[in-house]
Order: sequence, then C-alpha cells, then structure tokens
Amino acid sequence: MNDKADLVSPKSRYEDLKKALKSSGLKLTKQRKAVLNALAGSDDHPDANQLHRRTQTIDKSVSLATVYRTMTELENNGVIHRLSFQGEPARFEAADTPHHDHIIDIDSGDVIEFQSEKIERLQAEIARELGYEVVHHRLELYCSKTVK
Repeated sequence: MNDKADLVSPKSRYEDLKKALKSSGLKLTKQRKAVLNALAGSDDHPDANQLHRRTQTIDKSVSLATVYRTMTELENNGVIHRLSFQGEPARFEAADTPHHDHIIDIDSGDVIEFQSEKIERLQAEIARELGYEVVHHRLELYCSKTVK
C-alpha cells in the first residue's frame, strides 16, 4: 500500500495542512510553511528530527521547536497522526489515508504499510464472538527479514 502519496497530491495535502494550522490560530510564518512543505512531500513516516532535517533544506532558520509545535497543532486538528512505535521516537503520517496497518522492520527501522482483508475479517469475527464490535484498531507487527 505504499502508493498513498498517489491518493492525495502534495499540493492538496499542503493546502489541507495550511488550513488546519490557520484554524488553530497560529500565524503561517515562512518557517511553518517550510515545515508544511516538507511534511506534504513526505511519503514515509518521518519523526520530528527527520522532518527538521528536511525542513532545513527549505529554510535554514526553522528550529526543532517550530517543527514540534507545528506537528502538535496539526495533530490536535486531526490532519496528522502521531505514531508511537516501540522503542522509536514518535513518527507522523497524514490522516487522509485509508485504514492500514504497519510492519516495523526491527533491523532497518523501516515502516511498511499494508492492508489485509483477511486480518480485518478475523478481528471483526473475534470481537463479535466476544460480544463486541470493532470501533477502531491499530495493528503493528515488529518483524525481522527472514533469509530464504
């Protein structure tokens, strides 16, 4: 499912991020615009330090504090999700993507998105058997590549 970048263009995502930031009452400074541009162009799950490095290529004056503040406001407005993978710094992804789960490669740190109807059906079946309905879930698989 790594084609999520094809679903929403970076320009459209930038506009959505910009609207969310404005609605939070923050001024749209050139530093924050740089953060939004770096985030909108990301097709992975960057952490704040990675995002800061990417932002620095756009505008050297952007501080790490600006990245954190901007990401917090975007998260508060529901346009990004903060992902906390075991033993890793928080990472971020756009909230405008279809439901998916994650495999975390414990050797490389890569995060791979995937969808499985089989897993979705099994989770719903287990919940139903126990008298529940799945309202929300998050599945993370921590994996190491096997040698074949």
